[in-house]
Amino acid sequence: MAVRLIATDLDGTLLDRSAADGSGVVTPRTRRALDAARAAGIATIPVTARQPIGLRPIAEQAGFDDWALCGNGAYGVHLTTGERLFADELPAAVQQELAAALQAVLPDLVFASVQDAGERFVVQEGYADLAAFADHKRDPRLMGGVPLAEVVSAPSLKLVIRHPSLPIPEIYAAVQAAGVTGFAATMSGAPFVEVMAEGVSKATGLAQVCARLGVDRAEVLAFGDALNDLEMLQWAGRGVAVANAVDVVKDVADEIAPANVDDGVAQVIEVLLGL
Repeated sequence: MAVRLIATDLDGTLLDRSAADGSGVVTPRTRRALDAARAAGIATIPVTARQPIGLRPIAEQAGFDDWALCGNGAYGVHLTTGERLFADELPAAVQQELAAALQAVLPDLVFASVQDAGERFVVQEGYADLAAFADHKRDPRLMGGVPLAEVVSAPSLKLVIRHPSLPIPEIYAAVQAAGVTGFAATMSGAPFVEVMAEGVSKATGLAQVCARLGVDRAEVLAFGDALNDLEMLQWAGRGVAVANAVDVVKDVADEIAPANVDDGVAQVIEVLLGL
């Protein structure tokens, strides 16, 4: 079946690392490949852990002007019209229960909540001290800080959990072992664990976009590199991991492309289109 939609992760997949802050940019080769795909009638959709504030400059570089998926598939928005396709939020009660369970075993954890269609970022006191601009595409000096009770008092598109010194996989393991239900957790390669509403993944968000566009999953070509891309690559008709992907993602992929720094996504698109 022909490819009608390309879904791609950004950081570690589509983007290289040439930006001054290390956050990645779209190379000229990648932009040409994406433009060629769109000229051939193939939709190009970013599927990212980022929120709209961090997606906008990349969308401009890449020419993305259709639907986009943010927050690991929790939120679907049209980049041109601003129409919201869906927003799947993590209930406040689940956040409160999870935070309490985690603090009982790891008291130095700090939390942040993404709210209001990704435009509002509420952080616990001390969170900004651990953050860099590249983490959330926000200046830590402007984050402020509130008590944890306020962070988890409202539903979130994504709850962010980090620690001053613990490796991210250890935090992830603690979240999975917390004895709390009603959420989905993942890692994107960022220095924190990301928690969404139960059942939310990049695959579930992509399925909703495809339903809107009338695209069958067999017609989807998806690219990724991190744990949060795993379900999407399994769901798509053709799932491609870049060479720098984590092993578990490579294991489920249909094929392995060159690394992000070698324009791996562009190389696959070029072969697809016979360029």
